[in-house]
Amino acid sequence: MAEIHRGGCHCGNIRVAYRTAKPVAEWPIRACQCSFCRKHGVRATGDPDGLLEIAIADEAKVDRYRFGLGITDFLICRACGVYVSALVEEPDGLLATLIVNTLDLPQDGFPDPVQAHYDDENEEQRLARRRLRWTPASMVLPAALD
Repeated sequence: MAEIHRGGCHCGNIRVAYRTAKPVAEWPIRACQCSFCRKHGVRATGDPDGLLEIAIADEAKVDRYRFGLGITDFLICRACGVYVSALVEEPDGLLATLIVNTLDLPQDGFPDPVQAHYDDENEEQRLARRRLRWTPASMVLPAALD
């Protein structure tokens, strides 16, 4: 049965609800080694069988940063500076990776991250990998996460 894990940015402008049937100890934790992720100390996870709901209270306080291939929105709260998730839009909907540092869970319960290197991927390879590893996602009204 799926559990719901909640979290978000520091000020609460971006909130998340992550639904997964996997126990925390079995989550695949990745530490992307691109300069953006290294500078943010990223530990990310995803579950293709799960669901990530993202609620934004004030869109004007959210940066959708793009770099590299320019196909992904990196959601960063302008108010508090926290990087919460990365999203890519696919024909069937959104896919996302979740930054586990943003969850309201004890941070020592996660598996050790595996270093990940994606610099050699082209756009097609990157999207194919994300379809296999990332989580289906939706943007919802903030009240829906309460």
